Amino acid sequence: MIPRRDLLIAATAMTAASIPQKQAQAAAQSSSDVPVRFALNTSTVRGQKLSIEEQVDLTAKAGYDGIEPWIRDIQQYVDDGRSVADLKKRIADAGLTVDSAIGFANWIVDDPDARAKGLEQAKQEMALVKAIGGGRVAAPPVGAHRGDSTPPPLPVIAERYRALLEVGKQVGVVPQLELWGFSPTLSKLSELAYVSAGAGHPDACVLPDFYHIYKGGNDFASLGMIEASRMHCFHMNDYPAEPPIAEISDKHRVFPGDGVCPLPKIIRQLIDHGFAGTFSLELFNPEYWEREPAGVATEGLEKSRAVVQAAMELRSGS
Repeated sequence: MIPRRDLLIAATAMTAASIPQKQAQAAAQSSSDVPVRFALNTSTVRGQKLSIEEQVDLTAKAGYDGIEPWIRDIQQYVDDGRSVADLKKRIADAGLTVDSAIGFANWIVDDPDARAKGLEQAKQEMALVKAIGGGRVAAPPVGAHRGDSTPPPLPVIAERYRALLEVGKQVGVVPQLELWGFSPTLSKLSELAYVSAGAGHPDACVLPDFYHIYKGGNDFASLGMIEASRMHCFHMNDYPAEPPIAEISDKHRVFPGDGVCPLPKIIRQLIDHGFAGTFSLELFNPEYWEREPAGVATEGLEKSRAVVQAAMELRSGS
């Protein structure tokens, strides 16, 4: 058994070296007492072109608590004439929960007709998520994420987020305001906090992401200004020192602990502030897409558990 002190040092070192396999396994064996859950965002194995059924089976076999599917994969399943009731049963029988889901409804855009269509799309997507047992969906700043247009002011975005929340209330699915570090708006934690508070809705919540927080030029200490109970899901990933922040993109994300993000320290802060949600592994690395998907899913979970266990080893406030 690897000493706990050695595990902490390896998981927190700000290098690009990966966490050794045995170390990750040791963390997995001792992580049953952590106050968080682990899910697989299926983008992590998107390149392998698995069906939603194969994604569910893969996620369960790897040992995750939940799954975060992409709505387009659920829609393809439906378009193929399959039953969402059967998919819901498959997920439940596998011992999984649907902790979130990924969609891209255009809910912020200024054009009223386009925004109305976006809200209708969101309603239909939420209904699919609800039908397979889910209760939350990502709400990224689609419609305000392009650099060739001026995004709406934050108070206006807050009003539009409230409208989206009302749609979610009708369906029974909560849209989580998602941070996108490359977007002209909602790339800052301060903007995320403003809009979610400004919506004035009891279901308002946020969906942060370690990579996007970095890409948006944020200080991780700012996470302390967001109520932990308003973070149900947090996208788990890491990033390398190179390329520089101006050039880094989704494809550069790496397994937790394989980059330079001080994950244990940040996670310790989150847990100290009461975070008890789901860390969902979200990667878009083309190198991982070339690998056997079961190995990617398993390694991702082991390394996610390792950095969380390292966080538990840190002293509170350190």
